[in-house]
Amino acid sequence: MTGLGWIASLILGGLAGWIASMIMKANTGLLLNIFLGIVGAILANFLLSLIGITAQGGWLAQGFVGLLGACLLIAIIRAVRR
Repeated sequence: MTGLGWIASLILGGLAGWIASMIMKANTGLLLNIFLGIVGAILANFLLSLIGITAQGGWLAQGFVGLLGACLLIAIIRAVRR
């Protein structure tokens, strides 16, 4: 997460992962929520940069991108499991 410190990234990643798990109805724990939020934000930032969209380093933009990426990761994991 560009522009945020480590602690802020963990907090925002945890929130984004938790909200994504609620939206996608996935039963995940705290550590997996943090992982989904942070890795999801990295993945979503990469994919958005390919089409020319960049999220600035603010809390709101990175939180939305983390949420989007976490939902995408949950969907990918579900697709692979089937």
